[in-house]
Amino acid sequence: MEKYIDIYREYLLENVVPFWLRNSRDTVHGGFFTCLLRDGQVFDTDKFVWLQAREIWTFAMLYNEVSPKNEWLEMAVQGGEFLIEHGRNPLGHWYFSLRRDGKPLTEAYSIFSDCFAAMAFAQLHRATDIDAYADIATSTFDHILQRKDNPKGQFSKGVAGSRDLKGFALPMILCNLVLEIEHLLPKEVVEKVLEEGVGEVMDIFYQKDLKLILENVSPEGDFIDCFEGRLVNPGHGLEAMWFVMDIARRWEDKALIEKCVEISLDILEYGWDTEHGGIFYFRDIKNFPPQQLEWDQKLWWVHLEALVAVFKGYELSGEPRCLEWVERLHLYIWDHFVDKEHGEMFGYLQRNGDPLLYAKGGKWKGFFHVPRALFQLWKTAERIQMNKEYI
Repeated sequence: MEKYIDIYREYLLENVVPFWLRNSRDTVHGGFFTCLLRDGQVFDTDKFVWLQAREIWTFAMLYNEVSPKNEWLEMAVQGGEFLIEHGRNPLGHWYFSLRRDGKPLTEAYSIFSDCFAAMAFAQLHRATDIDAYADIATSTFDHILQRKDNPKGQFSKGVAGSRDLKGFALPMILCNLVLEIEHLLPKEVVEKVLEEGVGEVMDIFYQKDLKLILENVSPEGDFIDCFEGRLVNPGHGLEAMWFVMDIARRWEDKALIEKCVEISLDILEYGWDTEHGGIFYFRDIKNFPPQQLEWDQKLWWVHLEALVAVFKGYELSGEPRCLEWVERLHLYIWDHFVDKEHGEMFGYLQRNGDPLLYAKGGKWKGFFHVPRALFQLWKTAERIQMNKEYI
């Protein structure tokens, strides 16, 4: 465990954080550039609100949890002020994208912009104790709860009543989001959202007969035989399992921990590419061609979230299969995603493990999954090292 502690701490603090400190801040208009080439050069200046919020959250989290460095807090605060000025529509919903100067480009169609804005301003409040940040976090969270049963609203492309589906991503994120802002919420609200979220993840989207989590189900939780209904996203399932493990630790629920561990191992076995290594981005539960043409790519966040899941699974259960996956996933990430020349990590690999894109950020990848995972891995490895019961 000691080697993992050193690797994850040093790569986070000496490589990843400095990369984004050097290259992402927009010193003219505020906020962050996320479209960065391999060496950090900016190749597009559009600003995607959920990535702006994620970067605010990450710098504020590092300030709160690692070290109260002024440069980290300054990054978070200036990003927060940029979003306060430009990020919301008149109803208080968060736009999806903005021009460099903050003028809105894409309407507030994505509830996930709101989710990450709530996380960001809750962390900012913890760092600064500024009431305005708490108000933004809680009002945004209220909007999320109001929209959660129909998150797309007027932007839905589907015809109501024809083939209604509910998606996994929002219940999964709510399991984590509510813990991020619980210091601002009544205890009964926190517990209600946690119970509902865990119930959705473990009893509705998890299909016992398949031993897998589906990405979309009917409103009643039934399988629907169509492209969307057959879809499995292994990365989402694995990320959700460490979210639920955190909740199970809080509840001291050993049975729930063991269930999460087994589901994580089943997802990994199903999602692993036995020919080339790595985890497939998407799979069709009936092995039909997936609708997503990028189904066989290997993505950074999928592998990092998988590694966090098995690290936490090993910490909480001592299951030796988790440790085997820790070693396999760590080697794959360090052999394929880590850019040994320019630092940080590549986001997208071809199926054979070669980089598909050399960019370090864009519309979907920013300063979030890599640093959050490295922080979680570092701290989990430390806890395991301190308690050698299973080693």
